[in-house]
Amino acid sequence: MKFSEMPYERPDLEKIRTQAQEIQKAFTDADSAEAADEAFCAFDTLMCHADTLMSLAYVRHSIDTTDEYYEKEVEYIDEISPVVTEIQQNFTRLLVESRFRKELSEKYGELLFLNSEIFLKAFSPDIIPETQKANQLETAYQKLIASAQIEFDGEKRTISQLMPYKKSADDTVRREAWKAEAAFYSGVGQELDDIYDRLVQLRTQMAQKLGYENFVQLGYWQMNRNCYTAKEVASFRQAVIQYIVPIADRLYREQAQRTGLSYPFTFADAALQFRDGNPKPQGTSEDILKTADALYHELSPETAAFIDLMRRNELMDVLSKKGKAGGGYCTQLEDYHVPFIFANFNGTADDVEVMTHEAGHAFAFYMAKDIVPSENRSPTLEACEIHSMTMEFFGWRKSEEFFGKDAAKFRYSHLCNAVTFIPYGTMVDHFQHIIYENPALAPSERHEVWKRLLKAYMPWIKLDGSPFYGEGKGWQRQMHIYENPFYYIDYCLAQTAALEFWVIMQKSHEEAWERYMRLVRQAGTQTFDELVQTAGLRSPFEADALREVAACVEEWLTAGSQH
Repeated sequence: MKFSEMPYERPDLEKIRTQAQEIQKAFTDADSAEAADEAFCAFDTLMCHADTLMSLAYVRHSIDTTDEYYEKEVEYIDEISPVVTEIQQNFTRLLVESRFRKELSEKYGELLFLNSEIFLKAFSPDIIPETQKANQLETAYQKLIASAQIEFDGEKRTISQLMPYKKSADDTVRREAWKAEAAFYSGVGQELDDIYDRLVQLRTQMAQKLGYENFVQLGYWQMNRNCYTAKEVASFRQAVIQYIVPIADRLYREQAQRTGLSYPFTFADAALQFRDGNPKPQGTSEDILKTADALYHELSPETAAFIDLMRRNELMDVLSKKGKAGGGYCTQLEDYHVPFIFANFNGTADDVEVMTHEAGHAFAFYMAKDIVPSENRSPTLEACEIHSMTMEFFGWRKSEEFFGKDAAKFRYSHLCNAVTFIPYGTMVDHFQHIIYENPALAPSERHEVWKRLLKAYMPWIKLDGSPFYGEGKGWQRQMHIYENPFYYIDYCLAQTAALEFWVIMQKSHEEAWERYMRLVRQAGTQTFDELVQTAGLRSPFEADALREVAACVEEWLTAGSQH
């Protein structure tokens, strides 16, 4: 079924509650493992239907944030989603305590129960009011960013549409574009500070209601961290400073020589990687989509069937337009066993990476779409990001088709960005730990924290005091900080694993693909650590793994002119 034809109706909370209670009774009264399993699957189907309706509303609102109908639907869903979570938790408690746990565990895996126990720690009906308010604030943030109409080059542009100018080889154009974007953020800076301050206080209140000292542990439970803790993440951050930051710094010094720009950079000058311009995809948006079709038809029969399904059923909305929410994501429409890709093409290399990154997520769901229960279809998010970030590297085989004469520049740029992203992503995580460990910090103090972390993680950047970016306020443009606390480190852990895949690709594409499919086929049936082992990779938490992969990448980049 095409996305446009998928029917939407407002989720009926009372109907969901009544059906859930009937299923719970059947589960409790079950006199056999088979009967309990039947009730368990019925509840899973009920929750998948509710999730499908909520996803449809969210996606359609993202596509057009000015659509009043779906705006009201998302407002309604922000209100009811915590109540739906309560309904899920009530059943989850019965599942964990079931006398048929052994039989269900043998059928579906013990990880299902470990994750269920974490879910019970992450939510309580007591925090429904705070969760509802937080949902509303997250939606307000998204709408505020989507409202940007920045006057530039004779037209009003969204933040996404401004991106090509922010990477222009013309120093004046590029710097003016960054200045124009900064002016928008500065203009709504008070609102951004206020939204985040209220989110921090609400999340802290939630944590304290549940008996935690602060939001950090609750945030980890909400992210379903099931095989590592904040201690391991802190060690990873230290390894990034020790092994990755020096390499990234050398790469930026080489970039300064290559572009003739001053080191350390402003953010605007750091955005230019080559004096004659950053790599740009050739052709139209439709050309990019056609090349992506060819890529997935070449990779495997599975990816060919996947991309045909996506195109046939219009399961992508990737062009930038007025009123469209920013960023990009992949979500699932469980009733139809299909993923959906949302993005904003902007004429830069990011367009190609959408068709590999988000498609990597989508392909993983496609491969897992028939797994029962739905809980086992998706691993934790850092493992999901391995699917996407590794697919970006498999996309290299179509570099010439995507980028033409800029193909070599793209490969260099992409690999360089993969390395230099890790310090930034790790800094985002460190920032959030500090903020939630010190929730009483004033907005001005949060900006000072960001400035201090920039010196440690991104020494190639200078803060010149100019509005917004130069004042250490750049964290406010990072959507995840507002909407998905503690998510960002997942990208860094996944990037480390993806770079390990890249190293294998340099020796054997076939071996890399075989390992990748091994990983994907496990879906959500293993923890992150187990999935890494399944793929034959080293854990990112091993400092040596980070050091060794960084060394391989640096060696390749040093000889970059040969590629």
